[in-house]
Amino acid sequence: MNKSFFRKITSNQMFIPLMALLLLVVVNLIVDPGFFKVTLGKNNAGNLVFSGFLITILDYGSELAILALGMTLVTAASGGQDISVGATIAIAGSAMLRVLCGSNSRPDAIQAPIIVAFLVACLVGMLCGAFNGTLVSVFKIQPMIATLILFTAGRSIAAWINNNELPIVPDPKFAYFGGFIPGIPIPTTVFIVLICIIIMALVLKFTNLGLYTQAVGINEKSSRLNGIKPTFIKFLAFVILGLCVAVAALIKVSRLSTINYSVIAKDIEMDAILAVALGGNSLSGGKFNIWASVLGAYVIQFLTTTLYKFNVRSDALSAYKAVVVILLVFFSAPKVREYLSGLGKKIASKKAGKRKLAGKEEIK
Repeated sequence: MNKSFFRKITSNQMFIPLMALLLLVVVNLIVDPGFFKVTLGKNNAGNLVFSGFLITILDYGSELAILALGMTLVTAASGGQDISVGATIAIAGSAMLRVLCGSNSRPDAIQAPIIVAFLVACLVGMLCGAFNGTLVSVFKIQPMIATLILFTAGRSIAAWINNNELPIVPDPKFAYFGGFIPGIPIPTTVFIVLICIIIMALVLKFTNLGLYTQAVGINEKSSRLNGIKPTFIKFLAFVILGLCVAVAALIKVSRLSTINYSVIAKDIEMDAILAVALGGNSLSGGKFNIWASVLGAYVIQFLTTTLYKFNVRSDALSAYKAVVVILLVFFSAPKVREYLSGLGKKIASKKAGKRKLAGKEEIK
């Protein structure tokens, strides 16, 4: 009973991200219990807001969790990853600012409603996703190579949209999406990610998207014989990721009410891919657990915040995350899993043998 229960827990896809989260919690409890302190105070605008490292994790982990939703579908359907999401955030964010500010980078008032600018950003993000999806699904280009095009050219396109200027949105309400709504002490990003998660949950529950995505990722030829269109499913996965990118762009641009084309969302694609991997999803496609990816996203932000707490320089963060990647790749390797499984069986058999000997001695 205990053995089967233990195996059931360790084989659960949530086991790895939960263990990683538990490890980070224990480390912070030992080093500085104040890490978990949450206080209620006033921000620069004079509004009461919650603050603390946990709030920072929830706030900045939200945009990564939104990207993880789309990246999981892309990975499961195509067996590859989109490395252009950071550049696409720059493109969608730049298009949003163009609509809000018009041709003047320093307008006295916004030139269009925020909802219109956001819908334009969604359209731009989906078009970028459609471009990547067409290359992957129709032209059969490997996803990482296909998305390398926008990864390379995306930030230049974003700068071109606004004539290489840095527009500033004058409306303070625009900052609410990446900050706090007056009277609500919880970051707005927390509500945005909850809405995205609920929408994704409803889509997966009431449509066959999840089933078809897994089928295409496991065996494309077999899924085609069963009436599924792999080309459309792959294309749709990239378009959905493009929509997720647009939401992340809204949050990113809203934080500062402007954009820096070369810096915005830099290396976020690596964190999104790592979130999928940390969630125990196979990077070669097939079966997936989108909620494990969301948890993985918050674990990565927990790690990032912890490293900043320990005064690790921002340019050294990638090295620490690389260690996490190495460990994930190592423990997910088939040979390593086989060895660990065999080792576990040997230990269990030895214990069983000792118990039998002990029982025989008692009988004697």
